[in-house]
Amino acid sequence: MSSTELPETRTAASPATRPPRTVRVADGEELRSVALPGLTLTVRARPAGRTGLPPALYVHGLGGSSQNWSDLMPLLSDLVDGEAVDLPGFGDSPPPDDGNYSVTGHARAVIRLLDAAGRGPVHLLGNSMGGAVATRVAAVRPDLVRTLTLISPALPELRVQRSAWPTVLLAAPGIASLFARLTKDWTAEQRVKGVLSLCYGDPGRVSEEGLRHAVEEMERRLELPYFWDAMARSSRGIVDAYTLGGQHGLWRQAERVLAPTLLVYGGRDRLVGYRMARRAAAAFRRSTLLTLPEAGHVAMMEYPETVAAAVRELITGAADARPVAAEGGS
Repeated sequence: MSSTELPETRTAASPATRPPRTVRVADGEELRSVALPGLTLTVRARPAGRTGLPPALYVHGLGGSSQNWSDLMPLLSDLVDGEAVDLPGFGDSPPPDDGNYSVTGHARAVIRLLDAAGRGPVHLLGNSMGGAVATRVAAVRPDLVRTLTLISPALPELRVQRSAWPTVLLAAPGIASLFARLTKDWTAEQRVKGVLSLCYGDPGRVSEEGLRHAVEEMERRLELPYFWDAMARSSRGIVDAYTLGGQHGLWRQAERVLAPTLLVYGGRDRLVGYRMARRAAAAFRRSTLLTLPEAGHVAMMEYPETVAAAVRELITGAADARPVAAEGGS
């Protein structure tokens, strides 16, 4: 058995048998732990509807986890063999040994996962920070990516929206620990409702059950000793990526992506500017743009059926298209 496999697999269990503060596993999902050099990643899988389907990998954003894809994954399970990763320090994945939470560090984690599993090329999907990570992966390792779907990708903006400034400030040294002290009396429900108001176009779309699950997950994360450190360092990583120029800049790398790309932007997104949609469509050479006027920052959670239909069209269209030759260099 290789280091990327574990003998046990956790499946959905009844509340009576599940220990408190464990990560939620929806019906039909499985979690496994993947040990790699310098890091351990938790992977959430939903077995495909049939054998032989092409692989897909879902990458969450800042403060998120693989659970962010639980609404979308079953809608595509007849088309792809899907897995969602918890990036280092998020979800059920522990911090990386080197403490590297940069966009490049997260991209390396994704590349190591794909290389170790031998699942590439995959249909790669990323949201927010995960969109920046996926862009970097697709640019430097085109052999690992069949198609690319980016939902509100965190690509550099000259004028960051006012509502996104708290995330930017979180990157400043000491701010995360200060915020943790100032909000120590906030309940998990208060925190979750604040996140929902920031990330959803209409927080009212979240069901009572969905809110309860989110509160339980927030309670679990707040008990993790590295919670605020992972948030602060990853925020710093996004800010650093925004200021990085040259061939390693994210917009320059977007221009180098060879894979057919679906871009999804929400009209009510308070974190990634809706105005960036057209620039992104021009940067990615083989792009399709889907704009959802009522969606916020997490369209795959707000409008999973609409997003799934667009991803399905991308994947089936790519299967019928001729491949584009890769350019030299990375």
